[in-house]
Amino acid sequence: MNQKELAEKLAEKFDDKKSRMEQIMDSAIEMMIEAMAKGEKVRLVGFGNFSVKTRKGRVGRNPRTGEQMEISATKCPVFVAGFNLKKAVRGK
Repeated sequence: MNQKELAEKLAEKFDDKKSRMEQIMDSAIEMMIEAMAKGEKVRLVGFGNFSVKTRKGRVGRNPRTGEQMEISATKCPVFVAGFNLKKAVRGK
C-alpha cells in the first residue's frame, strides 16, 4: 500500500475527500520529519517508534582499490516496530 492508497482508504472510512486526507498525511509526515531533525523521538503507540541514531566514524576499504578510507560519523533514521504491529505481522 502506498500513500495515495492509504489516503483513499482513510477518505472512505471517514467519509471525506481524498485530497483532504492527503493533506493531513503530508502534514503529519512533515511534522515527524521536523521532530526527528531536531533529534526528538516520534512514538506512535502500538505501531512503533521513530528515532535518530548516530553511527560512529570508522575506517573502511575502497572495494575497487582496497585502499583504506575514513568513513565519517553520520546520523540515520531508525524505526522500531511496536508490540501491536509485531503481533499483527506474526498473525497472533
